[in-house]
Amino acid sequence: MTDQSSFFAHPTAVIDEGCEIGAGTKIWHFSHIMPHCRLGQNCNIGQNVVVSPEVVLGNNVKVQNNVSIYTGVSCGDDVFLGPSCVFTNVINPRSAVNRRGEYARTHVGTGASIGANATIVCGHDIGQFAFIGAGAVVTKNVPDYALVVGNPARQTGWMSEYGQKLTFDKEGYGSCPESGQKYQLINGRVSRIA
Repeated sequence: MTDQSSFFAHPTAVIDEGCEIGAGTKIWHFSHIMPHCRLGQNCNIGQNVVVSPEVVLGNNVKVQNNVSIYTGVSCGDDVFLGPSCVFTNVINPRSAVNRRGEYARTHVGTGASIGANATIVCGHDIGQFAFIGAGAVVTKNVPDYALVVGNPARQTGWMSEYGQKLTFDKEGYGSCPESGQKYQLINGRVSRIA
C-alpha cells in the first residue's frame, strides 16, 4: 500500500492492502478503498464511497458522497463524479450466477462530469469533457464534449471544457462564453481549436 503519510484518510475510512493512493488525495468518512485500485494525486473521495478492486482514477478526480465505482471502471484526470452516481459492471446480473469473469469496461475521459444520481451502464465510454446530466441513464458511448440528459440519455448539445453550453455558427465554429476557448464542430464531432 502507498505510504499513508502522503494522503489523508478519515479514521472511519477502510483502505485495503494493495492500493496505490497518490499524494494529496483525501478520503472521507465511511469510504471503502478496495485492493489493487489506483487513485491518482489530489483526488477527493467523499463520504460513503466504494472504490472496488482494480478501479483506476486519474489525478484530481472529485468523487462526491455515496458513489459506487465498480471493477472495470477507469477515469482520466479531472473527472467529476456527482453525488450518488453509480457505475454497473455486468449487463445481466443474477444473484445465483457468478459473472465475475464477465465485467464490462467503462472509461470516463479527462475532464468529464457525471451528474448526481446518474447511472452509467457498463461497457459504454464517456468522452473527454462530456457532461452527463443529473439522473441520466447512459446506455451507449458518449462523444467528447457532448451534453446528455434523460433516461435513456440522449444528446441535447455540446459543452465547453469550462462546463458552459456551446453554440456553433453555420461554419461550425463556437466559443466558450466563460473562457473564450474556441471550438469546431465537424461531422458530429467537437474539438477545441484555441
